Amino acid sequence: MTLKFFSVFNKDDQAVVKAGSFFHFSPNCSKTYKVPRRPFEAARLDQELKLVGEYGLRNKREIWRIGFTLSNIRRAARELLTLEDKDPRRLFEGNALIRRLVRIGVLDEDKMKLDYVLALKIEDFLERRLQTQVFKLGLAKSIHHARVLIRQRHIRVGKQVVDIPSFVVRLDSQKHIDFSLTSPYGGGRAGRVKRKRAAAAASKGEEEEDEE
Repeated sequence: MTLKFFSVFNKDDQAVVKAGSFFHFSPNCSKTYKVPRRPFEAARLDQELKLVGEYGLRNKREIWRIGFTLSNIRRAARELLTLEDKDPRRLFEGNALIRRLVRIGVLDEDKMKLDYVLALKIEDFLERRLQTQVFKLGLAKSIHHARVLIRQRHIRVGKQVVDIPSFVVRLDSQKHIDFSLTSPYGGGRAGRVKRKRAAAAASKGEEEEDEE
């Protein structure tokens, strides 16, 4: 695509600039989700609403994002299944795809075949979200409380504090989910309200001692 030029001053000045230099072009232009083709399908709307409540999602766009990723995975698996069993591309790319899914805990180790990849559902990926894992490990009172803890930087995975509820937890990282060392829940500094109450209680105790 050729860029057009235009003059910013009069014709005698011959000051010509590129039209595209006045606009910011994002380097990340690829789509991350796709909206449903039929926006008012009753069955799909009920299913999406159920997932939003069950997994504490912010909006339906999070479901569409996972669905878009899952459709790409299924498309790759279907394409590989059309090749012969001994085809080098099927062996290399198929094993890489299966290992990646097993690593994040979406696919079981006893189902390491491309046929099982086609049977994956959105719920399988939602189960591997950090928000879901924090709730299932008992670190939060509810799935919504888990999201609040993550957004307020109370949760760490290993040594790294993660504040993204949609973070996909790998199997080897699942046992390292815990409260952050700087969080009041993890033995860190007490919160603002607790410090304020402690100071008020201390000052009240000093006043009672002075009266005696």
